[in-house]
Amino acid sequence: MNPYRLYSDFNCPFCYAMHERLHALGVMDRVSWRGIQHASHLPLPMPTWSGYMAAELKLEVEAVRRLAPELSITVPRGKPNTRRAIAAAARALQLDHARAQALTRSLYRLFWVDGQDLSNEAVLQQEAERQGFAPALIAGVDAIAVEPLLRIWEKQWIDTEHQGVPILERPDRAVLAGLMPVQWIQKFLSEG
Repeated sequence: MNPYRLYSDFNCPFCYAMHERLHALGVMDRVSWRGIQHASHLPLPMPTWSGYMAAELKLEVEAVRRLAPELSITVPRGKPNTRRAIAAAARALQLDHARAQALTRSLYRLFWVDGQDLSNEAVLQQEAERQGFAPALIAGVDAIAVEPLLRIWEKQWIDTEHQGVPILERPDRAVLAGLMPVQWIQKFLSEG
C-alpha cells in the first residue's frame, strides 16, 4: 500500500497539474490516487460552456499555465461529469495497479490536452483498451462493482477536512492542499 494519498478529480486542471508534477518527481510509486467527484452536478454528456462558465474555465487554465508553465494544457469546451471516468480508474486499480496508473494519467491528458469528453463511454473504452485492459472490464463498469471503494475514498477525503482537490495526504494525516510549487511538494514528502 502506498503511504501517500492524492485526492483528485479528472475535470480539475489543478489536479491534472499536481498529478503530472508527482510523476515528474518520480514519486507516484509512493502515492495512491483517489478519485473524488467534486462536481457531481455536471451533466452527461459534456456540454459546451459559454459566457461566465467558459470565462471561468479559461481563467483556471491560465492559472495552471502560470503555476506550471512546463505543462501542456488546453482550454476544453466544458467540464465532464467524471463519475464514469473515476469508476473506470477505480476498477483498473482493482485489476492491475501499474497499468491503472498509466490509464489514470492518460485520462487526465485525454481531457486537458486533447479535449476529450471523459463522460463518454466510447472514449473510456478506447483508452482502457489502449492501456491493455479489456474495455468491458473497465469502461461501462457497473458502478455497484466499485461503489464501496468510491465511498471509502470519499470518506477519507472528507476526513481531511478540506473541501477542494487536489489534496496530497501524508501517513501522519498532514495535507498539502492545492497545486503547490515543486519545492513545497518535495519538502512535504520528505517530512512524512
